Amino acid sequence: MMTERLLTAKTKQEIEPKGEFTGDRPVFIPPVDIYEEKENLILVADMPGVREEDVDIQLEDNVLTLKAKVEDVLKGVEPIVQEYRVGDYYRRFTISSLVDHEKISAHMKDGILKIILPKAEAKKPRKIQVAKE
Repeated sequence: MMTERLLTAKTKQEIEPKGEFTGDRPVFIPPVDIYEEKENLILVADMPGVREEDVDIQLEDNVLTLKAKVEDVLKGVEPIVQEYRVGDYYRRFTISSLVDHEKISAHMKDGILKIILPKAEAKKPRKIQVAKE
């Protein structure tokens, strides 16, 4: 018997302004998935409309900040129906010492940002051999 799964659409979550943004465009929190592999943590952020050159990733004081600008291709056009709002993206994460900060890398393709957070050597699990006496 097949189990039924309900699919629900999640609307974009807009950041509540707290005096830090001065633009006249909305800024959204990009949805992310974070998963763990043997050697890395992987962060995948969904940012439709963002080009590789429009992404800014900063790491300062253990805080990873993602910012992205979206080019408004419909500027000056009056939509008949509008279900998708154009806006920029902003999100911050605290990165622990379990991650090798010097080896973090990122790749962007088709509006999907993938950040690879390699585990620090000292924090990787390892097998300890028992020596014969």
